[in-house]
Amino acid sequence: YGKNKGIISRVCEEIFEHIATNANPDLCYEVAVSVFELYNEVVQDLLVRPERRPPSEFGLDICESKLHGIYIDRLERRPMHSCEEIEQLLEEATHNRTVGSDLMNATGSRSHTFTRIEIKQVTTQGGRESTKVSMINLVDLAGSEKAGQTEASGQRLKEGSAINKSLSALGNVIEKL
Repeated sequence: YGKNKGIISRVCEEIFEHIATNANPDLCYEVAVSVFELYNEVVQDLLVRPERRPPSEFGLDICESKLHGIYIDRLERRPMHSCEEIEQLLEEATHNRTVGSDLMNATGSRSHTFTRIEIKQVTTQGGRESTKVSMINLVDLAGSEKAGQTEASGQRLKEGSAINKSLSALGNVIEKL
């Protein structure tokens, strides 16, 4: 992409540049990535090929625990060792993303896509390990849909309605913050 790199590429470069400067043998880093979409109000793992996913009306469960906070049950998480590996992973996820055509766009996204980068810092001191975990969540929101302009009907109309509903809910949350 040259100078037009997206935010994910820039974040990954920063992460791995920082890791490369580590000279402390008692300090190590682990990076893992998950990618999922919210399609018609259902969570789907984009690291799983569509034919291997649960039926589209069920998707993955969003859970909460005291130990892990809010998480998505059975979401695939892959260890990464470089920006190049993450770029390949994102290409795979993009290939598995739900897209469709309408009058406005030949291959428009029909979902919101979430990329979660988990960075784990492990320090060993005096034979004891200490771990810090950070999560970076990056979201690519689908654009709002105007049924009249897209002349959507059937499945495309349902998708557009779900997109607009979630964008409206997000707007309400932001307003309250």
